[in-house]
Amino acid sequence: MCGQRNITFHEALDIVESLSENQQESIIDILQHRLIEHKRESLAKTIKEAREQYSRGEIKKGAVDDLMKEIAE
Repeated sequence: MCGQRNITFHEALDIVESLSENQQESIIDILQHRLIEHKRESLAKTIKEAREQYSRGEIKKGAVDDLMKEIAE
């Protein structure tokens, strides 16, 4: 991406609107899949971090009632 300038959101929309309907639908499909993959990767990272914290004893497991009692103490 060397030498490319950043475009504004409005400019991006104008560019997309200048494309054919098929191209616009393809962009929507690609973006939806990329967002899903990004969310999946983010969730996997969060799960991995939580498991690591749990294995180090930094996280406890229990019922909500247990948590509420601990908070109240």
